[in-house]
Amino acid sequence: MRADRVFAYGAAAGLLADLVLGDPRRGHPVAAFGRAAGAVERLLWRDHRGHGVLHAAVCAGSVVSLAAAATSLVRPSRTASVALTAAATWAVVGATSLQREARAVGRALEAGDVEAARARLPHLCGRDPQALDADGIARAVVESVAENTSDAVVGALVWGALGGVPGLVGFRAVNTLDAMVGHRSPRHLRYGWASARLDDLAGWPGARLTAVLAAVGGGNPRGAVQAWRADAGKHPSPNAGPVEASFAGALGVRLGGTLSYGGRVERRPVLNQAGRAVQVRDIERAARLSRRVGVLALGVTVAARIAATRLLVRRTSVTRIVKGRTS
Repeated sequence: MRADRVFAYGAAAGLLADLVLGDPRRGHPVAAFGRAAGAVERLLWRDHRGHGVLHAAVCAGSVVSLAAAATSLVRPSRTASVALTAAATWAVVGATSLQREARAVGRALEAGDVEAARARLPHLCGRDPQALDADGIARAVVESVAENTSDAVVGALVWGALGGVPGLVGFRAVNTLDAMVGHRSPRHLRYGWASARLDDLAGWPGARLTAVLAAVGGGNPRGAVQAWRADAGKHPSPNAGPVEASFAGALGVRLGGTLSYGGRVERRPVLNQAGRAVQVRDIERAARLSRRVGVLALGVTVAARIAATRLLVRRTSVTRIVKGRTS
């Protein structure tokens, strides 16, 4: 079976498994990778960029190499190849868990239980929940849904289309490393530099595709594109900016503003200034938009992989014909 069809069938089966099963409560492969990466950090840590480069290379390189070896091993079997792609897709995407956690916070807010919502918020993002009121929690959830739609779904599919199973697991490894050491804490300011920059590079194509699909699937394409063009560049993250701005425009709400992480206050620019303040009901709207974006991303990445493969086959055939005529 051609690699494009393996990706198409496997990615679709993996997303279906995520929809039906969600993430496992115990023994998640990403959690196992995180524990291994933590052990590598304990061995390698120095307050130096070079050691951080080595950390990223060892951790991400190891999983990509293992994935490549597994892909090679199962290549003779079409069924095993599709099954491996499906398992990898299910392991690296987190659409169902993302939307489930967002809705759990939304239900707590709808019931007026702000404390329960604060207790649940750390499952989604690293904000200081005690610093947020109900509206602030709702805004944090919508922003987290937007950003994680790119990180946990679309970006993985993009790299799966480009690199198969190694692309899928490599992207998730890089994204996990950024979450672990890529933040600007005193311990990781230098050591996590490589992981943060690598994540910026790996996340670039998925973030732009997410922004485009949010505009297409959000019901307000003009508002999404306008917010993206006007405000994305103001965000400190080169990838979160387009995604959050496009979601804000698509949903007709304002995102950004003052945030608090680990006691550190950040004052970010407002995205989609013309929108209204986020309300609790917008959590469900954001979750539905995230699901639509994920489905659209599957269609786009599969179509792109099939088209690229056909183009390559056609060019190879033409080259062979030309060589045959000239020999």
